[in-house]
Amino acid sequence: SLSLSCPRSRCPFLEDRRLVRIVLTKSGRRADNTWPSLLEGQYAADAGTFDEMQKKMTLERFQRENPGFDFSGADLTGNYQNGGPDLTGPS
Repeated sequence: SLSLSCPRSRCPFLEDRRLVRIVLTKSGRRADNTWPSLLEGQYAADAGTFDEMQKKMTLERFQRENPGFDFSGADLTGNYQNGGPDLTGPS
């Protein structure tokens, strides 16, 4: 089974009698929702690749939350696992 949900209406497939191609669009594309693997217990990304995926998605989150800043050349270090720190301030 898939690691997390994927909306059925956004997962088309193509079949050409030899090969089936399935496009999975992840629901909830957020930095705190990085898939460690496509299928539960199978095809997991190696630790370095997963680390880079989390960094990239955290930078994307920072860009969405701060549209006036340019994060294109930023190097992220520190706490970025699970979406990074909450910078919204006290609730």
